Amino acid sequence: MAHILVVDDSITNRKVIVNYLLSLGHTTCEAGDGFEGETVAKAEKPEAMILDVVMPGRNGFELLREIRKTPGFEKTPIIMLTSKDQDSDRFWGMKQGASDYLTKPFSEDELKAALKKHIK
Repeated sequence: MAHILVVDDSITNRKVIVNYLLSLGHTTCEAGDGFEGETVAKAEKPEAMILDVVMPGRNGFELLREIRKTPGFEKTPIIMLTSKDQDSDRFWGMKQGASDYLTKPFSEDELKAALKKHIK
């Protein structure tokens, strides 16, 4: 199983995602915004990340770009999990280097499939 960083400014959303990941046997770490997410990623060295897009300070797209420039994270699976559901948002997320792009509300099966697809 993998160690996964969950970055979302909603405590409720984070807890739902974290509890689901724990039920699948993964370990987790959390951050409440993009700046904290970068700090936690560098300290914890997660094997995968789940990022919200709409967050105060540094949004998920900005965090994604920073993470992709960080040595060791170039190929880390990063799943965007967000309420931004326009085709242009999905296109932009994938162009920025996301491994997958899921929208809220999400189903546990969707998240499980994305994790299975990207975490070896």
